[in-house]
Amino acid sequence: MDTPVFLAVIAAAALHAGWNAILKVGLDRFLTATLIQIGAGLVALCALPLVAVPQGAAWPWIALSALLHVGYNIFLARAYQYGDLGQVYPIARGSSPLMVALLALLLVHDPLSSTQLFGILVLVAGIWLMALRGGQHRAPHPAMLFCAVMTALFIAGYTLSDAVGARTNGDALSYSLWLFSVNGVVMAAVLAVSRGPRAFLALGPHWRGGLAGGAMSMAAYSIVIWAMTQAPVALVSALRETSVVFAVLLGMVLLKERLRPIRLVACAVIASGVVVMKLA
Repeated sequence: MDTPVFLAVIAAAALHAGWNAILKVGLDRFLTATLIQIGAGLVALCALPLVAVPQGAAWPWIALSALLHVGYNIFLARAYQYGDLGQVYPIARGSSPLMVALLALLLVHDPLSSTQLFGILVLVAGIWLMALRGGQHRAPHPAMLFCAVMTALFIAGYTLSDAVGARTNGDALSYSLWLFSVNGVVMAAVLAVSRGPRAFLALGPHWRGGLAGGAMSMAAYSIVIWAMTQAPVALVSALRETSVVFAVLLGMVLLKERLRPIRLVACAVIASGVVVMKLA
């Protein structure tokens, strides 16, 4: 992976952790996710006049990605009903890079060298180690495990869909902005159907945070989509999950959370995986 692409994905990981850290608005997980999606959609909608309309061959991938994002949000919200952030997040985010690596090899024909695969495995091991601090050391609830793994599967699905879609379109920015616009409309429709129009009243007081978080989310994933047109999908997918390290650092600086030894070891393992991937 070239250095500019590598640094861009690291920046995207930092942005991803950033919007998660600033958006603590007291809503449930599904409403928070929907707020972010709608906010990102509104920001993207304003930028559409600056980009071309995607090619016809890219639209099926945009539609598929929007549907997969719905599944991702639904299963993520359900996972949090049975487990806390420290368990659900690392399992979901730590499992998806392995799924992406396998599916990319089978479906997209994106091969990896043995060293690159080793780097991904080390990074994923670090993320899973981070999960040891979650749930007050309780055994994971079976329903939580199922929903977290399903969340990872949807992450892998929309990651591959967007990689193929952006490559097919030949313009990553155009694809990304139209994707976020469509995704915002779809999530608003899902919210209206599932919880009724009055659910939007709960989002109203938090519109500023939604727009700010949505803009950061859109920027982060747009960088990832661009990077997947420049480098193997599995490498980009794994590298963006370094957001868990930035989340730990932000928690320590902004929320004054204590950096436990196990989390420090996990961060070191993740960093080792990143170094291996960069040197491969």
